[in-house]
Amino acid sequence: MIIDMSYWTRVGKRIIYVILILLGLFFSFKLSVFYMPFLIAFIISLIMEPAIKFLMKKMKITRRLSSIIIFIIVSLIILGTLTWGIITLVSEASGLLDDLNFYVDKIYGLFQDFTNNFQFDKIHLPEEVKGILENSTGSIIDTVSNWIRNFLNGLIDVVTSIPNIAIYFAITVMALYFMCVDKIYILDQIEHHLPRVWVMKLGRHMRELIKVLGNYLKAEATLVLVSFIITVIGLYILNFAGFNIEFPLLIALGIGFVDALPILGSGTVMVPWAIICALNGDLNLGIAIIVLFIIISVVRQFLEPRLVSKNIGIHPIFTLIAMYTGFKIIGVLGLLVGPIVLIIFKNIFASLIDQGVMKTIFDKN
Repeated sequence: MIIDMSYWTRVGKRIIYVILILLGLFFSFKLSVFYMPFLIAFIISLIMEPAIKFLMKKMKITRRLSSIIIFIIVSLIILGTLTWGIITLVSEASGLLDDLNFYVDKIYGLFQDFTNNFQFDKIHLPEEVKGILENSTGSIIDTVSNWIRNFLNGLIDVVTSIPNIAIYFAITVMALYFMCVDKIYILDQIEHHLPRVWVMKLGRHMRELIKVLGNYLKAEATLVLVSFIITVIGLYILNFAGFNIEFPLLIALGIGFVDALPILGSGTVMVPWAIICALNGDLNLGIAIIVLFIIISVVRQFLEPRLVSKNIGIHPIFTLIAMYTGFKIIGVLGLLVGPIVLIIFKNIFASLIDQGVMKTIFDKN
């Protein structure tokens, strides 16, 4: 038997190439977490860039002056929003922690009323199964309440760690300033210290990645932000109008998080919430929540075609797999990170995917 060494050499090189890219992505993710303030500053600088160029063009001023003006405006907005958010989150999270046992007992009581009033005899459900349903539901409610309690305690610990927040905020703001004002100098320095071949390949991949992933993230972030703002304003209006909504910011954050997840949306939270309110006797609140959900959906449907220029070309089943994989690896945050990593993989391995991964690696041609 003759072994074709040249064939297996090509296969080995292709496998090593894929492994090196995967390792590079892994270490890039680790570094991005470690240098999170700089990553946040970089993302904000990309968002600010159109405003900087617009101001330069309209006012006929230098990039430095335009960057400083936009930087001051954005910094004041971030500082004001951060201050309001921390104060409100601490207040609402503390209030929810104090009343959590009351809400758990209320939910359990609603379930007990449902099981007592439901005619299990018509569906011939055995008493053993009914008992299992009651016990498992109690366990689920206890597990969810413990998760919420741990989350709220962690949230309070994070937002009340003022020294850490101040350090992160200061570093992010300074990094943002330099990235906006000295963008040209920074790019020149990177190009000067890297080999020309690296710069060309890195530039090409970065342009493609920013075009696909950047446009996707910018569109999704805009849609989620708009939905979040409408939800916050709507819930606060309902709160001021006398409806029973005690924690509008926390609820809006939860709805915003679910709305940011691919496949899912704000209706995943708001529709069941409205139904529960109606069944609990508060029909007016249920109708108000549905109206708010309709407003969010209409605005989102109006904006989405204008912001999302084209589909990312990934079937929902693969997005769902990416969400589940991310959740199993890094927890709840993985629900957001998983689809983003999938888009990066699709962009980097576009040629392999188009030609067939295994076929490209092991094909003799």
